[in-house]
Amino acid sequence: MLRSCTGHLRTLGALCRLPLVGWRLSGREPRPALRSFSSEEVILKDYSVPNPSWNKDLRLLFYQFMKKCEDDSWKRLPSYKRTPTERIQDFKTRFLDPKLMKEEQVSQAQLFTRSFDDGLGFEYMMFYNDVEKRMVCLFQGGSYLEGPPGFIHGGAIATVLDATVGMCAMMAGGIVMTANLTINCKRPIPLCSVVMINSQLDKVEGKKFFVSCNVQSVDEKTLYSEATSLFIKLNPAKSLT
Repeated sequence: MLRSCTGHLRTLGALCRLPLVGWRLSGREPRPALRSFSSEEVILKDYSVPNPSWNKDLRLLFYQFMKKCEDDSWKRLPSYKRTPTERIQDFKTRFLDPKLMKEEQVSQAQLFTRSFDDGLGFEYMMFYNDVEKRMVCLFQGGSYLEGPPGFIHGGAIATVLDATVGMCAMMAGGIVMTANLTINCKRPIPLCSVVMINSQLDKVEGKKFFVSCNVQSVDEKTLYSEATSLFIKLNPAKSLT
């Protein structure tokens, strides 16, 4: 899966290192964006801040990590439904064959993990420690992610894992693509519960970035899944097609 620098994270996001300081908790941040049909300023909503669907466990963890951000050892990554227009143009220039996707399709695209209404799908936020090369994702799976009755679908778990380890690799290496992702499921995750996804960059070999992660309960007593992954750093001079 292709990684660029937006949202999360990336998963599946933007094309450059995010400015991670000074983000307002109001959830909205004005950013200029180039449009072919208008010069108006676009207001992007940050979805990695509390909303009424978050349960108390998710809110508590969020504020615990925000506290860790005060000394700049950790950074919260903002997350949007869409990639800013100027970054889309940058990506198209570098990688995207215009024959594969029309301008209208690009302009209407939304990040998959942010395409559900609040509380129904993926509720998550990511925090990154640059010194330790660690990414922590706090995740609450909504009712539209059900697989077995009362539990989160395995594909939804794989999605948020891929987004987390991919963002970890992206923060360390720039634009990357998933080469493989191996998940060992230990037990199912209850629907609408909160888990912590702890991700770590293990090693770098040239263009290869090796990342591992685990999924634990809030009290860290239950291990739900473990995963290992390999990402390849992309060369902007080469096309993906």
